Amino acid sequence: MAEAAHAGTIGNSIIMQAEHVQAGDILAARGYLFVCPENLASMSGTMKEMFDRLYYPLLGEIEGRPYATLIAAGSDGTGAQRQIDRIATGWRLRRITDPVIVNFAAQTPETILAAKVVDQSQVERCRELGEAFSEGLILGIY
Repeated sequence: MAEAAHAGTIGNSIIMQAEHVQAGDILAARGYLFVCPENLASMSGTMKEMFDRLYYPLLGEIEGRPYATLIAAGSDGTGAQRQIDRIATGWRLRRITDPVIVNFAAQTPETILAAKVVDQSQVERCRELGEAFSEGLILGIY
């Protein structure tokens, strides 16, 4: 999902794993696309750790910047979405579009542990979000 959104930006974005993101990376970016799986009705542990580590050092430094989210969910994705939105609200970020939640409906041990394949229509949706976000930044809309 992240790679599809990145492809839509035509080279105007950087993909970083949450555990490698530093305050300087966030400060250098003009907008943010937070992409993660929902695990046990919350965002992934590595995404949570990133926010825990960077929240206070960036408080008051990135207000007004745009963000969007892509969530890969086993059931509904709203738990992870709520957590990210609360953090973004604290940072005073500005959501630019509705969340994209891809629901894999994984409810049994077998389906939870199985490799997931994102449907091509959802891949295209992620690519389009990346393209629109990038264009909005280039045009100064966000």
